[in-house]
Amino acid sequence: MKHNWLDAELKKVFTVTPEERVLVRGKSKPYQVLFLALYKACQQEKTVPNTIPRFSSNVTTFISDQLGLDYPVFQDIPKRSQRHLLQEIRKKLSFRKLSLQEKETLTRFLVKEILVEDHHPDFIREHLHNHLKNNRLSFPSEEEENEIIRSAHYIFERNFFGSIFQKLPEKFKSSIDKWLELHGSPDFKVGLTELKRSPGSIGVKSALEEAQKLKTIQGFHLPQKLTDQISAKVLRKYYQRAISQSIWEFKRQPEEIRYALLALFLDARRKIITDDLIELLIQITHKIKINSEKKVEKTLVKEIRKVYGKEKILFDMATTAVENPEGIIEETLYPIVGGKERLQDLVKELSSQKEYNERVYSTIRRSYSSHYRQIIPDILDLIDFKSNNTDYQPLVQAIQIIKKHIRSKMHYLPQEEDIPIEGVIPTQLKDIVIEDKNDELCFNRINYEICVFQSLRDRLRCKEVWVPGADRYRNPEEDLPLDFEEKRDVYYEELNLPLSSEMFVNHLKGKLRKSLISFNKNIPRNSKVKIYRKNNGWISVSPLTAQPDPPNLHLIKDELFKKWSMVNLLDVIKETFLRIPLTKHFKSVASREMLTEEQIHKRIILALYGLGTNTGLKRVAVGNKDENYRNLLHIYQNYITKDSLKSAISELVNALFKARDPTVWGNATTACASDSKHFGAWDQNLMTEWHNRYHGRGVMIYWHVEEKSVCIHSQLKRCSSSEVSAMIEGVLRHCTEMEVEKNYVDTHGQSVVAFAFCYLLGFELFPRIKNIHSQKLRLPDMDLASELKNLESILAKRSINWDLIRQQYDQMVKYATALKLGTADTEAILKRFTKQNVKHPTYLALCELGKVIKTIFLCKYLSDENMRIEANSGLNVIENWNGANDFILFGKGREFASNNLEHQEITSLSLHLIQNCLVYINTLMFQDILSRKKWLNLMTPEDFRAITPLIYEHVTPYGSFNLNMKNRIHIGEGSHGIA
Repeated sequence: MKHNWLDAELKKVFTVTPEERVLVRGKSKPYQVLFLALYKACQQEKTVPNTIPRFSSNVTTFISDQLGLDYPVFQDIPKRSQRHLLQEIRKKLSFRKLSLQEKETLTRFLVKEILVEDHHPDFIREHLHNHLKNNRLSFPSEEEENEIIRSAHYIFERNFFGSIFQKLPEKFKSSIDKWLELHGSPDFKVGLTELKRSPGSIGVKSALEEAQKLKTIQGFHLPQKLTDQISAKVLRKYYQRAISQSIWEFKRQPEEIRYALLALFLDARRKIITDDLIELLIQITHKIKINSEKKVEKTLVKEIRKVYGKEKILFDMATTAVENPEGIIEETLYPIVGGKERLQDLVKELSSQKEYNERVYSTIRRSYSSHYRQIIPDILDLIDFKSNNTDYQPLVQAIQIIKKHIRSKMHYLPQEEDIPIEGVIPTQLKDIVIEDKNDELCFNRINYEICVFQSLRDRLRCKEVWVPGADRYRNPEEDLPLDFEEKRDVYYEELNLPLSSEMFVNHLKGKLRKSLISFNKNIPRNSKVKIYRKNNGWISVSPLTAQPDPPNLHLIKDELFKKWSMVNLLDVIKETFLRIPLTKHFKSVASREMLTEEQIHKRIILALYGLGTNTGLKRVAVGNKDENYRNLLHIYQNYITKDSLKSAISELVNALFKARDPTVWGNATTACASDSKHFGAWDQNLMTEWHNRYHGRGVMIYWHVEEKSVCIHSQLKRCSSSEVSAMIEGVLRHCTEMEVEKNYVDTHGQSVVAFAFCYLLGFELFPRIKNIHSQKLRLPDMDLASELKNLESILAKRSINWDLIRQQYDQMVKYATALKLGTADTEAILKRFTKQNVKHPTYLALCELGKVIKTIFLCKYLSDENMRIEANSGLNVIENWNGANDFILFGKGREFASNNLEHQEITSLSLHLIQNCLVYINTLMFQDILSRKKWLNLMTPEDFRAITPLIYEHVTPYGSFNLNMKNRIHIGEGSHGIA
């Protein structure tokens, strides 16, 4: 129960009614105050505690004043009297104490309704307490509550494993038995270790290995659907448990648990490997084309030497030919033009453009047929391709024809096949694919395959073609909420959108018109923004003036550095964990654990330091005499997961917000900035990609950082991933108490589709647009153009298509609901709305809606310099965060030295956690300094604006350096001293 109450809550919660005064008649004066304080608190909290809490003095004083008593403070009460008092309040408020039967009912409630959703302790306790309140039941003691939860966990797991065991066919069980028996034998190809391993680099070897894994899993005869109504979070918990076990541990488990856990593991791996195999097909198809283009360009550059003075050469040749009609070419023409080689160079230069496309295609064909084609039979045997769109049924049909004849040695596809052409073969390649042989059209088999897989790549990327049994590439209809039709009103209300499309359109139409008229009036008096007619309309924005430097902030920092001269980063993490109970989020995935809480606590801190700084577990273990590498490895494998790290980060962020002093940091903020940071990484995996801007291979971490340097969300992404999807994902999934109403991004984090979805989801996209000069404003209707003379040169030629927005309004809301509910990965949903899918009507409607919202934003952004300063300041915060990444992640050349995707993600989340620990401790340090008026009085508005808790000049990330001159490294027979 809540102990401390704010003054603003006192009147609402602790005002005593005349009827309630009657309840305390006959009680001693101190008991009257205590009884009413507890009675009113129980009314508000809808529960009766097991022990009487200590109320803050403002509560007892407030009640005493109402009763006209002088007893605001009461002494400790005997336990017997406490019990009687609590019993009386339970009776007055009609609360029942938990009986044995009610405990069993509560356990069943947890098993059937709560544990199927999530196993996080906070989630379970929150729903348990709500259930008790709704049924007017008193809270059990902590020990009883823990026993109920333990019992529910046991029953749920027993039922869960039992239900899976019942669904498994005998074929599966016998296959598993044989697989376990042969495991480790010389002829054994794919074992547990191989199934756990992530795919290697993009190439034939990785594709064949993934195909072999998928073939092995399919050979187990695993049912397509193992579980019903069990959330992905719970399934992920058991997947983590299975992936942490060795083959020996599986063998020693009871068969019901063994078969169920392996089935869950194989089901999860089946989806992951299917996704990876599709990703490899997409990437290999792209790689063949790109490598062929580079190869041809390189060859042409070597071959072609630019010939200057072509017109003069032609004139000289023509003159010589006319004057010497019977002359020998070698004797008459070659000397005039500068030799035979110069004429050859001229021929190559003039014919190179025609040769380029032919050469590229020839190189693609040669590369595909001689090397990459070997992966296709296995992929087509293991994977089916489907489409819900009639426009792409020819492509699906073409894949079936290729599959039918994939092992044939025929040069052409059989004549009797009805071979699709439209939507499969590009117009420019028809002459290459379709050949005329004896007045019959013949389809070159290899050339047709190349066209089909290039078309397939584009359709897979926008999910117009999907794959049964996949996760990211599954049926796009499964990404949407299945109950949308039934709960349409509820979902519209949650998004705060009108049910009527007409009302939605009219509101936006009026808002757009008002914004354009206001901006048109602003332009003549706006000295910072000019609009020119050059280049079909040009917007010129003056650079921002530098803000004044904070005059006294350096004095505050100097005092901080003096008081805490050099703090060890490991101590920063330790202090955070001692102040905030973050260890509770790191639960073992194993079924039991023998370590003490103190051992777990210490080892988790050491392991997180090794992961987040990139120094590694071995080097951290060397610096601690009490620990060794095996101990830390055990913690890493069994306790540190992505979910546990995300939960710990959320609690740390929430604790940090509560710890902030508004005097120093201001009131709670609702804005954050998001951007990505590039990190080098090993490249034998599907995550690492080449980045043109950074000229190297690596991965991106996409951060969401609020205005005072607290990172609320992070994601590990590919370099080519959509920043828009990462931005939306972070705002929706940060799992902290912060309400994000505004998100600052740079140019790469915005698009018209992003503007549309952000508006539908209820937060404002706030980009700093680099190419502001080329932006165009959209009109609600063309008639308004005559009123906007100052904006004439930057108005788009076409007005907004409101009819399309009306028609697709319900579909747009449906996709926005899917994003909010998280029915699928954000990037998977947004894949449908890219330029490769321009025919999709919902995509076209989102573009129109996005243009409306973007125009409204641009009108405000260009009218108000303070908005431009705000966007710039917000993005400066995240640039400071990115700079601190290099300070903390100092090990191994700041490179993600692993090809394992799970390890890369855990490293990025550990970095996130440690950097937030630094911000938390610095926040407390600044508040400690500024708690003294001497320092607080020095702070000016500029100092408050510029103060940030993300500083690290007083921190050492490297640990201690102890030099003992007596300890030697024993090399050879003896150690020789200095002569």
